[in-house]
Amino acid sequence: MARVLMKGNEAIGEAAIRAGCLHFFGYPITPQSEVPEYLAKRLPELGGQYVQAESEVAASNMIYGSAGVGIRVLTTSSSPGISLMAEGISYIAACELPVVIVNIMRSGPGLGGILPAQSDYLQATKGMAHGDFHLIVLAPSSVQEAVDMVILAFELAEKYRNPTMVIGDGMIGQMMEPVEFPDQEIGPPLDPGDWALTGCKGREKRIVNSLYLDPEECNQQNIRLEKKWEKITKAEQRWEEYKCDKPYDLLICAFGMVSRICKTAIDSLSEEGYRIGLFRPMTVNPFPYDACAKLVKKSKRVLDVEMNMGQMIQDVRLAAEGSKPIEFFGKAGGVVPSPDEVIDEIRKVMKKAGIKKPKKKTSPKKKIGTAAKKKTSKKTAKKSAAKSSGSPKRSKIRRKR
Repeated sequence: MARVLMKGNEAIGEAAIRAGCLHFFGYPITPQSEVPEYLAKRLPELGGQYVQAESEVAASNMIYGSAGVGIRVLTTSSSPGISLMAEGISYIAACELPVVIVNIMRSGPGLGGILPAQSDYLQATKGMAHGDFHLIVLAPSSVQEAVDMVILAFELAEKYRNPTMVIGDGMIGQMMEPVEFPDQEIGPPLDPGDWALTGCKGREKRIVNSLYLDPEECNQQNIRLEKKWEKITKAEQRWEEYKCDKPYDLLICAFGMVSRICKTAIDSLSEEGYRIGLFRPMTVNPFPYDACAKLVKKSKRVLDVEMNMGQMIQDVRLAAEGSKPIEFFGKAGGVVPSPDEVIDEIRKVMKKAGIKKPKKKTSPKKKIGTAAKKKTSKKTAKKSAAKSSGSPKRSKIRRKR
């Protein structure tokens, strides 16, 4: 399909349809309201169902019920709304139901503001709700990645029967970028397998329930969920390495849109001779600890950059295991750090660590005379031109298999 220019929130809605999701339950909240607005128009055209719930609490129970009967379902919200959904999400995780949740994060705590932030990282990865369970959490850095990750989220949710969340800051939802969708207008329906409540005529009854009054039975369910998470952790880690294929003195860690700001800063300082790499987790849960640790070991210093007061830095520190000092630079409350501010912080960290930019190698001047001139064959000239015209591949997307 040809690329089209779309707003992030609308692209997320269309991505869900291309993934085969024709059922949406949610409640409007800035800065994600365009997702339900878009789906309110699109889903009825396709024979789907759109319901604006009376609250986020109600929406979380609606997706709980829909997934329980084998329907592919989506809800979207923003920070305070996700907090209200937390109890329902815990029930969904306990019942092992496949749902997809999108959080377009805004500033907080409390009502905060409607501007972009990354302050729900810990909520998504560590403290969503009560009990021992984990969400699979994906963090896009562009509108195209938001599309790709929403489609992937449905695949992962159904593969592991585990709620899956996509987190993007407000910029992802509000910005416009060219995107490309799968050619198939509507994906295949969810396979209800041997777990969904589809009527028990001709088979044994099924129960979708998270109440375990017998402590040993509840203990066994927790063990089962943890074993499933171990399986997910081994198979579903994704990350990006930027300019890490050559020696570097400083490693920057960032996720989502902030990683793009950091890339701009890195490119600018690279022209001055500074050697800097970037590690970006694409799955922030499970976090790619081993991949991060390997890159940390190659650096002299690490700088974590986020739009919060320091949340992912906890995972970076766990990966480093005390092997390197971890510096932090963050903005919160809806303030977006600029590339220049990141550059200034990089210079401070470099100075503090005593890291000097490498001196550029200068080749000795050659005297140009008749004897020094060398004729270049046409074949050699063509090879040289072809080599100089190609841009080096600086970014690597990796996945742990």
